[in-house]
Amino acid sequence: MNNESIVLEEINVWTTPLFVTQMPDHDFLKDALLNAVYQQKASQTTAIQSLIAPKAKHALHESTLDFLELADANVMEAKRALEELVLEIAKSVNYGFWPDEIETDAHIIESWYHVTQKGGYHDAHSHPNCSWCGIYYLEPGDANIEGNGGLNRFYDPRVNAEHYADLGTAYLGGHGVWDFVPTEGQIIIFPSYLKHSALPYFGDKDRVVIAFNCIVEAY
Repeated sequence: MNNESIVLEEINVWTTPLFVTQMPDHDFLKDALLNAVYQQKASQTTAIQSLIAPKAKHALHESTLDFLELADANVMEAKRALEELVLEIAKSVNYGFWPDEIETDAHIIESWYHVTQKGGYHDAHSHPNCSWCGIYYLEPGDANIEGNGGLNRFYDPRVNAEHYADLGTAYLGGHGVWDFVPTEGQIIIFPSYLKHSALPYFGDKDRVVIAFNCIVEAY
């Protein structure tokens, strides 16, 4: 058999795109956003102020789901920048699927902070009722130091990808998870169906993130 006559076309289907970037103007926004987070945290009457899945969360504080709606210029700027990023991503991945000349906007419909202390974690979950989700690492604390945890773990959405393993499946990874090591000012944006968790954190500094859910609409 003459292998030179074989033409193979690779078709990638059902891929899961994730996007990582740096928050525009993070150095300018950081202190003001941290102040807003800690002001709200000081007024919380319970650790999980959202009251959503409190048993899935340990040693962390979570706001209600409207943090980026605060009437604060820096918070409003952060929201605007995050919505612009999601819109650029949506335009890119949907190229060829949207009608020509369509006008679209991205809207953050839910947003909250997590202030995680030593031993804190968030069990695996996904976010319904939105198309894109994001995590802005305002202050990852000691999460990027070996052994301190605090990573975000993303789970393979291909539910049967691990039902059999041999040399032919080595490209699948074989472990079903991808761990993201955050650094200050980073943003990771991912589709809402993707299950993820925050692994136990053992650093001494607070780990502070702003998370959000976003929809994309035509106007």
